[in-house]
Amino acid sequence: MRRKLYVIFSLLSSLAFLSNGSNASDLSELVEIVAIDSTFQDVKERVIFAVESQGLVVDHTSDVGGMLARTGKDLGETLLIYEDAVVLEFCSALYSRRMAQYSPDLLAFCPYAISVYTLHGQPAVTFVAFKRIARGVKNQETREVLKQIDDLLMTIVEEAAL
Repeated sequence: MRRKLYVIFSLLSSLAFLSNGSNASDLSELVEIVAIDSTFQDVKERVIFAVESQGLVVDHTSDVGGMLARTGKDLGETLLIYEDAVVLEFCSALYSRRMAQYSPDLLAFCPYAISVYTLHGQPAVTFVAFKRIARGVKNQETREVLKQIDDLLMTIVEEAAL
């Protein structure tokens, strides 16, 4: 339940950030976003396959798009944002152990997540995104540990985009 609340809070916080007049250049510091000319279902399957090709398993899929559509009605919001939107969560024993050995407090970055979504009325392009956890970290050693995870996530996204 906590994980679901975290995902919901994270997405709602991101949406609030987006609705406050931010632009794509602002987001590039926070989120890596890749647009793929393919269907949502195809891209979602390709991301799952790319995760599995790294020897990892998607542990949880959050239907964030469905939740936002469902709860939007309760909030009196009629704007549909996504056609489809999920967050795929997974972890890596290797990367998580490295991170935890460096600093047990970095556990907050687990599990790793990749979002797959299409925008309402635009189903021909599917977006794949993840948080850049190493960006903005001042301490070089900490940044290097977290950059390994950013690189893993980018490898997965690049494989899915092929």
